[in-house]
Formats: sequence, structure tokens, C-alpha cells
Amino acid sequence: MPPAPTADRRTTVDVTALLERGRTLATPVLRAAVGRLAPPMDTVAAYHFGWIDAQGNPAAGDGGKAVRPALAVLSAEVTGAAPRTGVPGAVAVELVHNFSLLHDDLMDGDEQRRHRDTVWKVHGPAQAILVGDALFALANEVLLELGTVEAGRATRRLTSASRALIDGQAQDISYEHRDRVSVEECLEMEGNKTGALLACASSIGAVLGGADERTADTLEKYGYHLGLAFQAVDDLLGIWGDPDSTGKQTWSDLRQRKKSLPVVAALAAGGAASERLGEILAADAGSSDFATFSEEEFAARAALIEQAGGREWTTEEARRQHTIAIEALDAIDLPGEVRDRFAALADFVVVRKR
Repeated sequence: MPPAPTADRRTTVDVTALLERGRTLATPVLRAAVGRLAPPMDTVAAYHFGWIDAQGNPAAGDGGKAVRPALAVLSAEVTGAAPRTGVPGAVAVELVHNFSLLHDDLMDGDEQRRHRDTVWKVHGPAQAILVGDALFALANEVLLELGTVEAGRATRRLTSASRALIDGQAQDISYEHRDRVSVEECLEMEGNKTGALLACASSIGAVLGGADERTADTLEKYGYHLGLAFQAVDDLLGIWGDPDSTGKQTWSDLRQRKKSLPVVAALAAGGAASERLGEILAADAGSSDFATFSEEEFAARAALIEQAGGREWTTEEARRQHTIAIEALDAIDLPGEVRDRFAALADFVVVRKR
């Protein structure tokens, strides 16, 4: 079994190049899949992916971080297969991910994503729903049309991950209407909503390359805990992130009453700041609209979360989940450079600013 990569070895990995490789390999196949959609869904989807603007003109929009395609392509190399072997898996995972974004933006009332108006804001709620449904169907189509045993195995894993993702979104919505959510409930929700699909992305290329179940399960464990680290960082950015980097409003998660990790950790901490935060959030639950709230009121809530320890706890949880993800790789025999790349991608997730 290869030794764990040191921090110095990880620094030799060009993470930007890894992300760009996944994006470059997956994007032409992704565009071709989206091109199958009936009008106007094809152009609505193209707008969502940043390929055109609201008027239909070609655009070079921000296509996201591309972590999932990078993981899917990288996981193919675990089996000794060429990176391209993982491309159908990368595209399928990306389609499911974007299905969830289209629906989540509508359900959450988010008007901005990646510094642009969201699909429901530009094209209406009906198109956001239809295009999301179409992307979900395309994801399975892209895999199943391969017609191999491995494609069937990959599709089963993608379907299970998709169901968990939907469970997580349902939990997330239900938690917004509760005064209290436990840390354990929040972690379960985030494991479903984010961990499951990153777990699938981390294994699907290997499955397409013929990996055995034990190898695929181990890669899923890495991806699941990486997903929890990823979401913990997202939760921090959802309160304290720079809007110029995140593309969302200031205090975006607080505006949506989200019971994210910093909030639930602060409420569970006890002490004066925690109790005051609980009183304020309970009062907020009775308000039908945050439109009249000032920036100072959201800033005050964020300050209480930090004073109660929610920010520090979530930062440490991101690091803890990152460590579990890296250590999971010790259970299988990986080429040293492949392991280093998995570790470098995990490092990227916990230090990003968007």
C-alpha cells in the first residue's frame, strides 16, 4: 500500500489543471447531451450552464468549480484506465448536480447564481422545473447508452446518490420551519444533499473502468466525507462569504432561514450568545418576509453565531471531515500520483473562497 502523501507532495499537484482537465473532457459531451433537449429547453439549459446569455448570445460564463467532473475523470485512473473512460460518469453526475441547482434555486427563491440571474428568474418557474427534470433524465441516458455491465453498475450508484440528494433537499426545506435542528440531523441532511453526489463522482469513473465493489465503496467513502467538508465550507461562505466571490447576496443562508452547520452548532453550544441567537431566530420564524430586514440585522445574527462558537466549530468540522476523507484512501492500493491528486482536490475544497 502506498504511503500517505505529504503536504509537500500535494503542493506539486496542479489542482487548476486537474479541474480544467475534467471540464475540458466533459464539456463537449455535456453540450451534446443538452443539445438533445427540445426547444426551448435546450437554450434554457445552455443559459443555466453559462454558454449563452439571456438574449441567446454566446457567453463565457462561470461554469462552476468543476470538482465533480475532475473527481469522476480522476477515479477512472484508479483502475489504470484512461481518464476519458470516466467522461460519461462525469457528465452524468454534472447533469444530476445541475438538475438539483435548477430546482433548489426555485425552491429557495435564489435570484443569483454564479453572478447571473437564475433560470427561474429569467425564464420562469415552469422552465426551471422542466429543464431540471430533463437534465435528470439525460444523466441516466448518457450512462445507459454505453450498453455495458459497468454502465449498469454506474447507473445504480448514480440513482442511489440522486435519491439521497433529493432526501437531503427535502430535509433542508423542512428544517427551515423548525426552531431547532440538532447537529446530527444537520450532518445527515448535508451528507445526503452534498456528500452522496460527491461520493458518486469519486467512484463512478472507477466503476466504468471495471473497479470491484470494494474499491468503488472506498472511493465513495472518500467522496462522502469530502462532501461533508465541502458543505461545511459552503455553510461558512453562505454566511461570511464575499458576494463578489460567491455570486450570492450577503448573509445569503441567513436570509433563507437555513439551519446550516454554523447556526445549529451555535444553538447547541449554550451560553449567552447561543441563548440570544435562539430567541432571535424563534422570533424570525414568525416573520413572513425578511424583505424589511436591514443589513445590520443580518450582521447581528452572524455576529451572535460567531460569538457562540458556530463559525469555529464548522471550520474544525470541515478539517475533520477532510482528514477522514484522506484516510479512507488507505484502504485500497492506489498509484501514488493518483492518491496525491485525490488528496490535492480535497485540500482545494477546504481552502476555497467560493
